[in-house]
Amino acid sequence: MSTNTPNAGAEHRLKDLGKKMPRPPAPLGAYVEAVQTGNLLFLSGTLPVEEGAPKFLGRIGAELSVEDGQRATRLAALNALALVREHLGSLDRVTHVVRLGISLATTPEFREHPKVADAASELFVSVFGPDKTSTRLVFGMASLPVGVCVVLESIFEIRD
Repeated sequence: MSTNTPNAGAEHRLKDLGKKMPRPPAPLGAYVEAVQTGNLLFLSGTLPVEEGAPKFLGRIGAELSVEDGQRATRLAALNALALVREHLGSLDRVTHVVRLGISLATTPEFREHPKVADAASELFVSVFGPDKTSTRLVFGMASLPVGVCVVLESIFEIRD
């Protein structure tokens, strides 16, 4: 089964993509990474962190390129997937990606926010399928926690 097969599960699609799932990131403060209420799973802001170290420090449009921002956004999305799997036991329990909130640290002149944010949206579509595409908000910020260029917030609908 390929990743384009609508009936393939999210775990199978992720494997077909050849993406290595990172270890779920630990909170950087006094909060939890995931809260489930009813059939919704809310994730805290997920950062582009690798092995506990923040990556892609700086602002897109200054120290970082659009491509750097896309790689950072993909890494934050992979970290979100790792958190979902840790909380639910399997990505196959996700029935819909409801919402993505993507905050980007950019220069005031930067205008390519959607191009950077698409890296997360496209990864989630590849993993969960086009019928589970989310709504999305994208914001440009002056700065973000620990100097990273992206923070990804996500809400998933899940089944038992």
